[in-house]
Amino acid sequence: MPSVELSAGPIDFEDTGGDGPVLVLLHGVPMDGRVWRRALPYLGGFRVIRPTLPLGGHRQPMRPDADLSQQGVASILGDFLDALDLHDVTLVLNDWGGGQFLINADRTDRIARLALVACEAFDNYPPKAARPLAVLSKMPPLFTAALQLFRMESFRQMSSGYGGMSVDKSYHLYDDLVHGWFAPALTDRAIRRDFIKFAGGAPGRDELLELAEGQQKFTKPVLVVWADQDTMMPAEHGPRLAAHYPDARLEIVKDSSTLVPIDQPELLADLLRAFVVEDSVLGGSAPVDPVGEEARDE
Repeated sequence: MPSVELSAGPIDFEDTGGDGPVLVLLHGVPMDGRVWRRALPYLGGFRVIRPTLPLGGHRQPMRPDADLSQQGVASILGDFLDALDLHDVTLVLNDWGGGQFLINADRTDRIARLALVACEAFDNYPPKAARPLAVLSKMPPLFTAALQLFRMESFRQMSSGYGGMSVDKSYHLYDDLVHGWFAPALTDRAIRRDFIKFAGGAPGRDELLELAEGQQKFTKPVLVVWADQDTMMPAEHGPRLAAHYPDARLEIVKDSSTLVPIDQPELLADLLRAFVVEDSVLGGSAPVDPVGEEARDE
């Protein structure tokens, strides 16, 4: 897997290459780009880039002095876009919503449009189910002890936690993914240090709401995709986000929880494609090539 060295440390990423419009697909905590692998066959015609952000599931530790707060990781994301010299990016967030903090930092020049897919917003950093880890981050030995619970499949699959983030129970590889996401922090002290720093790095409620107000200055197109069975992200946040941004629209996805790329990969890919195509046509740039039929047969 290629990697780019930033001031905060190395960032691994996967890049399909090509000349198509750029999609940068982000992930949640402590995940990586594999959360998107079911959607990839339906994203032909795009250049798809999936960085592994330092949210606890990364495999190369950051520098000890790296800022891994919410805004710090957003800054790392901005540095990543700069390092790859990406332009006209469609930035797609899922679960982790901190990419929105790039707006507050005035670092959206490389971003043409924003897709918010069942992600954190407003004062929901972190979601309720993740708040115990945020509290324990102030006591690293207890955080480390709590992580050991994720070695047990029964705990990983609790409906109040990661087990509830996907409703597609036929996807037998889901638990393998969750197990793999937690493995770096369970086995590597430096990764665990990074995870602890991030888990305790959310601003307070008042600051979060103030930051959200500042994000309204983003006037480029925004697609809000909300899941009808999501227990992590409040149902009212979907319509609220669509009203929050000046040029936004809302799509409600049925039969999905937070991880829409897993539960409804083809539908999500279609929504992203339509979003980019419509904006490209209105903006006068070249439209996206249609997806190949072979992808729909996979």
